[in-house]
Amino acid sequence: MNLNQLALTIVRVAAAGTMIIHGITRLSLGTVSNFDGWLTSLGFPPYTAWGITFFEILGGLVLIWGKKWVPIICIIFCVQLIMGIALVHFTEGWFVVGAGRNGMEYSILLIVSFLAIGYSSVGKETAPK
Repeated sequence: MNLNQLALTIVRVAAAGTMIIHGITRLSLGTVSNFDGWLTSLGFPPYTAWGITFFEILGGLVLIWGKKWVPIICIIFCVQLIMGIALVHFTEGWFVVGAGRNGMEYSILLIVSFLAIGYSSVGKETAPK
């Protein structure tokens, strides 16, 4: 593995780990049903939050493994994050902390990371051999 591959692997594992922790935290705090109720009130089908939560965990694990589905998982994570920006973070501004609260800067960083990971893995395995 060369240094570029190592750097992308580190970003891939960190970004995937972030999504996994997000899903696990929602499950462990018992907030999936509340999230689902909110999404349903916006017109999303029931159990959407459960699907999102399990995808964060399972998709993140598959992304860490890094053999198949990496570009597709990255696209789905990007769509999820874009929806989060549209529904929540955009109205809060740019900053997550400091000069603002709950903004979109962190989501943008994850989106760029997933785009780089997905683009770099099109047509090849991303896990070390």
